[in-house]
Amino acid sequence: MAARPISSATISFGLVSIPIQLYSSSETSQKVRFNFLGPDGTRVKQQYVDAKTGEPVERKELIKGYQFAKDQYVTFTTDELKALEAEATQSVDIVEFVPIDQVERAYIGKTYYLGPDKGGAKAYKLLGAAMEQTGWAALAKYAARGKQYLVLVRPVGDHLVMEQLHYAHEVRAMDQVPAGDGNVEDVELKLAVQLIEQIASEKFDPSKYKDEVGERMLAAVEQKVADGVEITAPQEEETKTQVIDLMAALKASVSKSETSGAKKAKKPARASKSKQKKAAG
Repeated sequence: MAARPISSATISFGLVSIPIQLYSSSETSQKVRFNFLGPDGTRVKQQYVDAKTGEPVERKELIKGYQFAKDQYVTFTTDELKALEAEATQSVDIVEFVPIDQVERAYIGKTYYLGPDKGGAKAYKLLGAAMEQTGWAALAKYAARGKQYLVLVRPVGDHLVMEQLHYAHEVRAMDQVPAGDGNVEDVELKLAVQLIEQIASEKFDPSKYKDEVGERMLAAVEQKVADGVEITAPQEEETKTQVIDLMAALKASVSKSETSGAKKAKKPARASKSKQKKAAG
């Protein structure tokens, strides 16, 4: 089934305008969502309450305020907030091109697929081919839903994708996170690389992995609906933090992988001998 666009926009740089359509890069999976219920099993509703009086406040009576000091707020009307919002131009305005490999993954947020809209196919292909050849990606500003976003447009195969980026002040500097002390010995590095290579794959194949917890919860819900069986979890043993010998752990892991690989390699040989015996009999 063909994907449906969620919005239309225009990529603009210089005098070039490329009409495009935005597509979601992911689909909402069948997740289990729980509601809060009262003791009698009836769904309860959220209610806003005045912190001073304890009296309930209707949603239509609510106003928005920004706390600039403890218990002190400046308030804004709906019209004032709308006046501050970015105008939804639906234009992806390219401001500069940067090397693709210079954009840290920590800056990347949500991803959208882009497709050409009517009359934009040739320019769409041209922009993608030019960025592919140069190794550059486009940094652009995109206004939608009252907000202005910093986005990165880059080629992926025959397509363009648009990645919503965090602003610099939203990304924590990595040097704020401790990296720990310790020197890496050559023999340790060699064993670690050997272990990585033993379980490495040439291609990323996400289809090999499933949301096991989500599937288990969905199956439990279906079981409850069918027969009301109570779900109980197995008792888990208390886990204790252990100080391990790094070299011993690396050697054991490499040895285990080698043994496992050898057993897999021997299986066809045993099967072959078995077939020979049957044939001789």
